[in-house]
Amino acid sequence: MKIVRSTKCSTKFTTKKKMIELNTILKEYGKTCNIFISYFWTHPEIDKTQLLKPIVDIPMANTWLTARLRKVAAREALDMVGSVKNVFEWNKEQVQSTITALEKKLKTVKPDSKNNRRKINNWHKKHKALTAKLSMMSPHKPKHKGDRMAISCTIAELQLSKKQGKFDAWLHMASIGNGITLDIPINYHKHFRELNNKSVRQNAYIVTKDYVQFSFERETGPKKEVKNIIGIDTGINALASTSDKLQFGTDIKALIEHSKRCKKGSKGKQRAINTIKQRINEVAKEILKNKDLIVVEKLSNLNNNSKLKGRLSKNIRSSIGSWNYGYWLMRLEMNCEENRVSFRTVSPYNTSITCPVCNLADSRNRNGEVFKCQACGYTDNADINAALNIVQRFLTGKYGSCYKPKNEAILVCPELSSL
Repeated sequence: MKIVRSTKCSTKFTTKKKMIELNTILKEYGKTCNIFISYFWTHPEIDKTQLLKPIVDIPMANTWLTARLRKVAAREALDMVGSVKNVFEWNKEQVQSTITALEKKLKTVKPDSKNNRRKINNWHKKHKALTAKLSMMSPHKPKHKGDRMAISCTIAELQLSKKQGKFDAWLHMASIGNGITLDIPINYHKHFRELNNKSVRQNAYIVTKDYVQFSFERETGPKKEVKNIIGIDTGINALASTSDKLQFGTDIKALIEHSKRCKKGSKGKQRAINTIKQRINEVAKEILKNKDLIVVEKLSNLNNNSKLKGRLSKNIRSSIGSWNYGYWLMRLEMNCEENRVSFRTVSPYNTSITCPVCNLADSRNRNGEVFKCQACGYTDNADINAALNIVQRFLTGKYGSCYKPKNEAILVCPELSSL
């Protein structure tokens, strides 16, 4: 299995004169991209195999960029147009599927009771609103801001510094246009050196006025044979609670509260956020030791998620953005890829209020961080209980049944088998 990782090196060592030249190139590149975007928007049949001289020369009268760089701009413009249209089609499909599901409900439910009539009325209103939304949906043409450019080895080359001095390398950019050649000084940092030692650097670069981004490709080998599976529940009191009854990142709440006290936009706020991200990185590495497959909840719209509204106070919910659940899942998945650990997600529906012993789902089962089943009396930490439900949901689901032990015991925690 191949994975791609990237890192950014600052352009802060570049002289003022070179920065002016770089900004000029970026603006011209953005303008050229927008010319191509306007053309591709009205000619959707064009693909990358057709980016030959007639198309590449379209903006030639309005730009001084070379044919090489115009072709690079055309590829990026085509990707931007394709991405916008793909997202639009996906959104349209989602709305259409919701409308179809509502129509199916309206056909099957009969208005034979007051409750059903209320449901039908609400469905009709929702159907009308979604139909109107679908009829008004249209893709919006993208616009390149002229603040970045993605270039290949035909334009740029990373050259090692010939003299042992202040800089480790130079990004030499040529074939730009107007006789411009540009050398951007690059200083390697720890992350760059780690990736460079373990991976193969790709000859493609993303250049902005603030940084140059490098990509690396590495072969990790096949995924591990699945023997040890855990479910992970994410929370505030403990960043990660696992189905084997362990908790990681129990200091995350204090870090979040410190971040909340910092003034928005201040350096202190940014340092606090960086500290939280650093702690997330540490937990994401620590939690994968001796694991073959992990299962997490697939959550979206975290700030408005009803599950979190039920378990967290308003103040804590307002700090969700500071520690970024999306960042936590991204780091967890990236570490899984690097360590050949399989990564799976399940629906979060009722995982925090369901008893793993008798399967009773009742909101009264959970009281803060304590879980106590109202039917069988099973008691546990609420987050660990949710982690147990997450892994059980995977093992009994469509894609997890093949990992189910042959003795049919789906309870990962052995302590539950005696209850």
